[in-house]
Amino acid sequence: MKTIGIAAHSAEGGALCFITACREGAEALGPHMHPTIAMSILPMGLSMPAWESGDYETVGKHLAEGVVRVADAGADFYICPDNTAHLVLEQIANKLPIPGLHIAEVVCHEIAASGWKNVGLLGTKWTMTGSVYANALEKRGLNRLIPDEPVRDRINSAIFDELCQGVFSPATTEYFLQAIRDLKARGAECVILGCTEIPLIVTAENSPLPILDSTRLLAKYAVRQALDKHPLTVTAGWLSVGPER
Repeated sequence: MKTIGIAAHSAEGGALCFITACREGAEALGPHMHPTIAMSILPMGLSMPAWESGDYETVGKHLAEGVVRVADAGADFYICPDNTAHLVLEQIANKLPIPGLHIAEVVCHEIAASGWKNVGLLGTKWTMTGSVYANALEKRGLNRLIPDEPVRDRINSAIFDELCQGVFSPATTEYFLQAIRDLKARGAECVILGCTEIPLIVTAENSPLPILDSTRLLAKYAVRQALDKHPLTVTAGWLSVGPER
């Protein structure tokens, strides 16, 4: 088995990804078994001023340090359970010591396999309006729908002020569900939970649309890579997630 490196950025998303990887491993290997996992997390607070100012170089240094740490601990590849972080990881992927499994490629691989065409997206303001999912969806001919700016701002605030700090209120949950209803009314057939904390309040049971849980999907695909007996297939610093149907 290959060793998985989890280079976490936020504590809540990183923790959910870790426990999911362990449980996925047990599903495949039996009770109490899973691939070896090396995990590192630098305080996200170190990066927040740089995110707000657009200083991606500083953000990149913090993210790279996390990857280096899991590589030094023996990881064969890394995952970063943070969608927004991929804006920067895409810029530095070739400079990192081990390859990564790209969260948006994993999610969009699932969407393509399911046959959906019109895709809603929730996440931080950087994820909803940025290039990570825009590019991953566009190259597959999929349409992206995001909330209007006031809703995006409220969602962004809820992620950082509440979800990332372990605060889960019914009112905030309802706000996210209403945002999904609005996307559904505009023609969305599914919704990407494009922030690794959103699955803590939005689930398959309460969502008005089928969900793409980026956190758990990333963990699931990472375990699949770790158990695959073939060598890793790497292009420009990223692992292949396999052919799409």
